[in-house]
Amino acid sequence: MSNQHFDFKRFRIEQDRCSMKVGTDGVLLGAWFPMESGKNVLDVGSGTGLVAIMAAQRGASSVTAVEIDPQAAEQAFQNSANSPWKERIFVQCADFAHFTANSFFDRIVCNPPYFRDSLRCPDSGRNAARHNDSLNYETLVRCSAALLAPDGLLCVVLPYDAVGEFTKCAATQGLDLCRRTDVITAPGKQPKRSLLAFGKQKTELMTVVLAMCGSDGKETSDYINLVKDFYLKF
Repeated sequence: MSNQHFDFKRFRIEQDRCSMKVGTDGVLLGAWFPMESGKNVLDVGSGTGLVAIMAAQRGASSVTAVEIDPQAAEQAFQNSANSPWKERIFVQCADFAHFTANSFFDRIVCNPPYFRDSLRCPDSGRNAARHNDSLNYETLVRCSAALLAPDGLLCVVLPYDAVGEFTKCAATQGLDLCRRTDVITAPGKQPKRSLLAFGKQKTELMTVVLAMCGSDGKETSDYINLVKDFYLKF
């Protein structure tokens, strides 16, 4: 893999114009969020377009990718156009706080900015992608609740220690946590990331732990089964 692109089994992500490159968080979210064929999906803060393209590969009937950075939006458009599902992916350069749509979405997915009050780096684009000044949790939840279908889900990947704050924020907009997967790198390790799904209808919470590697250092079957349709090495 070159830093300029990342090859998956069925598509390539060019990323030379995006501040945030392909990472494990995005791949986990794109492979994990509950998905059935025919769903209408909104990818918020799309970046390279990775999660939007993964959603299309998984059978979404329509995917709208919203990205505030013009260069990233252009690259997301190009990546989508070069994928086998270009006719089902629509990229918009827009601020999600002011985004409107003519229909509700069955799934809204987001790998949101997650650094609060931490040091900035000189790259302003990378700061916008990693810090939540431009898309804070409150804005993400409020706007998502307004765009979500009655039986739809808002799905995010977050640092493990941010789950409580985000869940409380979601509750203020009538969104209830219904699925949770805490991700650990190996047995005995503390979770670093959590994959969360919120809905408007109260249901029993399903919580599992996903270990990426076993005690032998090899990828677990659960992790492989989750990402094998995407990563070349599986």
